[in-house]
Amino acid sequence: MSLGKAYLEDVIFSFRKQKGMAGKAIDQLQDEEFFRQPGEEVNSIAVIVKHLAGNLKSCWTDFLTTDGDKSWRDRDGEFVIGPEDSRARLLAAWEDGWDTLFRTLNDLSEEDLVRKVTIRGEEHTVLQAIDRGLIHAAHHVGQILYVGRLVKTEGWQWLTIPPGQSQQYRAQGRKYLK
Repeated sequence: MSLGKAYLEDVIFSFRKQKGMAGKAIDQLQDEEFFRQPGEEVNSIAVIVKHLAGNLKSCWTDFLTTDGDKSWRDRDGEFVIGPEDSRARLLAAWEDGWDTLFRTLNDLSEEDLVRKVTIRGEEHTVLQAIDRGLIHAAHHVGQILYVGRLVKTEGWQWLTIPPGQSQQYRAQGRKYLK
């Protein structure tokens, strides 16, 4: 397998892992917890979902041919929850954003990896843009996991090794991440 093909497969795996971890956290939350803002300057999971959905849709739509920051995107609006923003609507936008990303990545060729694309007028290689997108998604998935633990005060199911249980996992030969 070529290096370019291996990279694309690996990055798709990594994005899927991030989406999966966020999904497992979100699935644990009741609607009230999903929308709860745990502090004055802290986003709710609903806001993080809305923002990442908007970012993914904008960046990965017509990825090779248009700037990643589309004129139709309302980035500022992604940080405001309005009456139309039901959990179902936000999660549908979330799925649409991720679907857009995965379709785009699956359609890329090895030759595309060295092409140039723009994001907010700044030129990147496709490799750089993919890495930028993965870092951005992982940052927000980490926020979802952290805020999820803050707002779900009882019954949180750990997505990695629970605190204080590393030795048991090693002794049992389990994998660290589910």
